[in-house]
Amino acid sequence: MSFYLTTPIYYVNSTPHIGHAYTTIAADILVRHHRQRGEETFFLTGADENASKNVRSAEEAGVDPKTFVDRLVEEHWRPLAARVGAETDFFIRTTDVGHKRFVQEFVQRIYDNGHIYRDVYSGLYCVGCEAFKSEDELVDGKCPDHGIEPEWIEEQNWFFRLSAFQEPLLRLYDERREFVQPRFRYNEARSFIAGGLQDFSLSRAGQPWGIPIPWDPGQVVYVWVDALINYLSALTYARPGEDQRARFWPAAHHLIGKDILRFHCVFWPALLLAAGEEVPQGIFVHGYLNLDDRKISKSLGNVIDPLDLTSEYGVDAVRFWAARSVQFGQDGNVTLDGFRERYERELGNDLGNLLSRTTAMIDRYRDGELAAVAAVDDELAAAARRMHDEVPALLDRYDITTALDRIWAYVRRLNRHVEQTKPWVLAKDPEQSARLDNALYELADGLRVAATALFAYVPQTSTQILEALGQPVDLSWENVAAGRTEAVAGIEAAQPLFPRIDASATAA
Repeated sequence: MSFYLTTPIYYVNSTPHIGHAYTTIAADILVRHHRQRGEETFFLTGADENASKNVRSAEEAGVDPKTFVDRLVEEHWRPLAARVGAETDFFIRTTDVGHKRFVQEFVQRIYDNGHIYRDVYSGLYCVGCEAFKSEDELVDGKCPDHGIEPEWIEEQNWFFRLSAFQEPLLRLYDERREFVQPRFRYNEARSFIAGGLQDFSLSRAGQPWGIPIPWDPGQVVYVWVDALINYLSALTYARPGEDQRARFWPAAHHLIGKDILRFHCVFWPALLLAAGEEVPQGIFVHGYLNLDDRKISKSLGNVIDPLDLTSEYGVDAVRFWAARSVQFGQDGNVTLDGFRERYERELGNDLGNLLSRTTAMIDRYRDGELAAVAAVDDELAAAARRMHDEVPALLDRYDITTALDRIWAYVRRLNRHVEQTKPWVLAKDPEQSARLDNALYELADGLRVAATALFAYVPQTSTQILEALGQPVDLSWENVAAGRTEAVAGIEAAQPLFPRIDASATAA
């Protein structure tokens, strides 16, 4: 079984912020989990470089556009995934030769199929969005997302017959009611389609930066069309000499922010149908992270640099917070104080302290030896089974927040088990030796189960827990089951997983 997941390709005209990290982390959680289930996975991210805003930014910086985007990509955007603990399979750049070649072939197919015609475009264009705007989309004459007045453009372009795909798209939505998630985003996209579709300009005239239209090299492919095609083009050249479309398309899942819903949920499937391609498996639309009730945005200047947080608290702490602080799919307000609270209360106390106490008791009461036992507490075993079954079902619906809630409920159940069994009391009575062995094994076994379930979220921490318990680092999902912990010797009191950190002036 194959699982192909994409993030949006990010604009490179500035540097990454926590909003970009949020999407990348969520995608990595999903991919890692599917890999744990034994599926063949492919994880794509990348950079959108052909935007006209990059030309303007390059001019302001006094360099040519290619030099400008090369520097930003290599210094900031390509390293982003690794800096938040994500393991991607390919980083696509829309300046790649392979991408350019595929885009030209793709739009040529649409042209040959009779879905492109020439006309004059007159209207408003927001350079910040790289999108055409109607008057009713503006607030006080400005783009609501970027706070700038759009420019008036009048030029002869090539148009895509989006209007011809209204009925095919409605059929698609009615036949595949899980195509867009969450449900309210599905309703939003379908309502937009049902309200009537207008043809849109597929090209821009008089721009030297971009991918030339193959039958009219004086024009370039509209940046959003160019960008959307990356999800398919990457599969044709990510592995040299190998076309992976048969393996991973249409088993594709797009993870996007709500601001680009229309492009992905309307324009993209229409373009695919026009080119004779299948549409992807699904699209999940997440909300905004808001800082003090304002969208985190480069243009608004209220960004949080993910590197500030990871360098101070560690990568796993940022990943955990991203998944847990806001219900994934909804807008949510975040604060640095809330981040610190979760770090100390949940990661430090619930999980880190549990490992420290368990390993310290094994070290102290059993000289570091963990003995095998005949059976594990029925309630703990049942809780592990429920987690094994419920978490995959939730993650198949992209519900990374509720899935983590289920895992964390199990972690807290283990903490209650410490208080219920009281190993420090059992250790004082030689006649309770068997009960002490059972209690220590159950705690170590529960930590192994929790570490395996948490791996997609906090991979470094999960590995540390297994190593501290002397267990093989086997993270297959089937190991989210009680009673599989091996008897071992040499367990020592573990160092704190999440040491207390004094609040500092983290940049926001």
